[in-house]
Amino acid sequence: MQGPRVTVNTGFCSVRHGLAFIFLLCNFSISTQQLNMNIAILAMVNHTAPTSHTNASTESSPADSQDYENGILNGFKAVAPVYDWSSEIQGIILSSFNYGSLLTPLLVGYVAGIFGVKHVVDAGLFICSALNLFIPLAADTGVTLLIVIRIVQGIAQIMVLTGQYSIWTKWAPSLERSQLITIALSGVMLGNFIIFALGGLLCQTIGWPYIFYIFGGIGCVCCALCFLLVYDDPLHHPFISTGEKMYIQRALAKRSLPIKAMIKSLPLWAILVSAFCQSWAYLTMATHTPIYIRSVLHVNIRDSGILSSVPSVFAFVFMIIGGLLADFLLSRKCLRLISVRKLFTAIGTAIPSMFLVSLYWVRSSASTSVVIVVRFYIFRSISFSGIYVNILDIAPRYSSFLKGVLQVIMSTAGAISPTITGFVISQDSDLGWRNIFLISAALNILGLMIYLIFGEADVQDWAKEQTTTHL
Repeated sequence: MQGPRVTVNTGFCSVRHGLAFIFLLCNFSISTQQLNMNIAILAMVNHTAPTSHTNASTESSPADSQDYENGILNGFKAVAPVYDWSSEIQGIILSSFNYGSLLTPLLVGYVAGIFGVKHVVDAGLFICSALNLFIPLAADTGVTLLIVIRIVQGIAQIMVLTGQYSIWTKWAPSLERSQLITIALSGVMLGNFIIFALGGLLCQTIGWPYIFYIFGGIGCVCCALCFLLVYDDPLHHPFISTGEKMYIQRALAKRSLPIKAMIKSLPLWAILVSAFCQSWAYLTMATHTPIYIRSVLHVNIRDSGILSSVPSVFAFVFMIIGGLLADFLLSRKCLRLISVRKLFTAIGTAIPSMFLVSLYWVRSSASTSVVIVVRFYIFRSISFSGIYVNILDIAPRYSSFLKGVLQVIMSTAGAISPTITGFVISQDSDLGWRNIFLISAALNILGLMIYLIFGEADVQDWAKEQTTTHL
């Protein structure tokens, strides 16, 4: 006599897919908290004051606020203080979020081993969200405290992102890993769109502090949801079915990391270097697009936020289209796998570099400039079917770990590029933008050339081996 049949939920109603949607909300939250400063800083800085080269932040006088209201922002209601921050200080503030990205993953791994990954993710999300509520007070206290808070927020964000990858190693079967992680990470793109679309409107209507209050509060709610429903592994989850638990356990295999072989792998380094160069250009645009639209194209803060959000919508759509097209070419055997990866990387790198170079020379036309920025994001999103998926090709067994490494590389670019951008612009507000675009384009092409030369798509030998010795 047969026992009861164990059913496995493989649809979107499964617990593991529910976990992916919870992480989508978490990533949405930390994305808005990372980028809310990018739009709020337009209202926080007193553009009518002479450029200051000190690190001090000062609240403007009522007269200055009135000038600010009647002049630069075209209707912005001065319901919050503004500060005399130089371009260098603004660049440091925007990039400080990424300053802790190099050492944090090591710290996260150590702490997670003691307290558990779930608690690391919960703590990171709570710290990032709670500190977001105190940013207006920190800005009033002084720019140094504000930078420190942003650094701690960045560390907390890495705790959330790195912790997610550790959780997925125990939750995501290999055949569903890309799907689950993509669902979770799509929250970042959603956060980009929402913060830019609503941020300028919030600044104009109720004041810039409420950007931090609202999205900090949303983060606290997501933290509570994560605390209640996220668990380190299926074994300890109270709501998972026996069938799904057994399915995940059978699909996952114990494996160790061949660290030494990874360090010696040229195809892996080609991906990481190219991703660093691409992230430099992308994060330069992501952090400074609102400032460029406001200061160079002379668009008011509300419209600047809306225009800054438009590229994210197109990038989201064309990222999906690019993935479908890549799979179509592979299924019809039109091109080899490595050819598809290099083609999409080349399209997503070379064409955006051309748009970056041309952006400075069309600054007299706001509409043309915005169209070029949108096209930059559209073609850049194509590269997600190139180098960013290539890690799954060369080492599918270690994709979660390597995506964590990739995140560190991208965060490192984010820690450097906005700081240098702020410094270059402060030296020459006109030619500075040209130089920034040229630097970003040059790095993009450099990363592309390295990837075209050394990139591969075959599973590497170290990713095939079942070894127990590594270092």
